[in-house]
Amino acid sequence: MDAPLPEPEPLKALIEALRRLPGVGVRSARRMAYYMLQYDLTGADLLSRALSGAVQGLRHCARCNSFTEDEVCVTCLNPKRDPSLLCVVETPADQNMIESSHGYRGLYYVLMGRLAPLEGVGPQELQFDRLLQRSSDGLVREVILATNFTAEGETTAHYLSELFRAQGLSVTRLARGVPAGSELEYVDAGTIAWAIMERRIT
Repeated sequence: MDAPLPEPEPLKALIEALRRLPGVGVRSARRMAYYMLQYDLTGADLLSRALSGAVQGLRHCARCNSFTEDEVCVTCLNPKRDPSLLCVVETPADQNMIESSHGYRGLYYVLMGRLAPLEGVGPQELQFDRLLQRSSDGLVREVILATNFTAEGETTAHYLSELFRAQGLSVTRLARGVPAGSELEYVDAGTIAWAIMERRIT
């Protein structure tokens, strides 16, 4: 059987870069790379510019840790948001899903991950000290733990609930309207809205 043709280094680098996307294996990455280079050079250039612009132009909000172009994001600066409510989520995608439910008008803090000791992700890696500083601004009265209903998300919620209670804050958890084992990014907005309304003290 003949060996596969050697690929040019730039093509190999593109395939390896595409493989870093979640759920993308070698074959899918190769198929995407060939498609863009063969049929959509304009799209490939657009993707390259957009990625470069995002990497260079985005930072973490000084208050909520989500992505923003400025030091503080527009959500945190919105005077119509309720500063007494702080919703803690794992990712910006989870934050967007809660926003799309139109059932929450408080503020957020985005962890950018979840506790996963086997992967070397602990409180220090997630900068829990920064979160605790954010929640002790004197305005926050209730913290809503909206981490995912996975084993890691539940562990994160339990760990954080102890820390927030030590600060004298009311701590609630999303109600089980969100299916166990699910991730907020893939849950419909109506279910998330119901879960927020039915949140409970942990």
